[in-house]
Amino acid sequence: MTDRAEAPTITACTDGPLLVRGDVDLQSAAGRPIERHRRTIALCRCGLSSIKPFCDGAHKTSGFRSDD
Repeated sequence: MTDRAEAPTITACTDGPLLVRGDVDLQSAAGRPIERHRRTIALCRCGLSSIKPFCDGAHKTSGFRSDD
């Protein structure tokens, strides 16, 4: 393993969350840091997650559909 930071990538899952990988710092809308606990994180796109900004799977039961 090297000390180099992993380049960030964002993948939009069809009808689901945004998967974020790599070296990124997350912040709230107010500019406060959001702690990451995993290398890959899933960010909510449907707006119904109870653990925003992270995905909790609420899109599956809500019928959320992405435009892609």
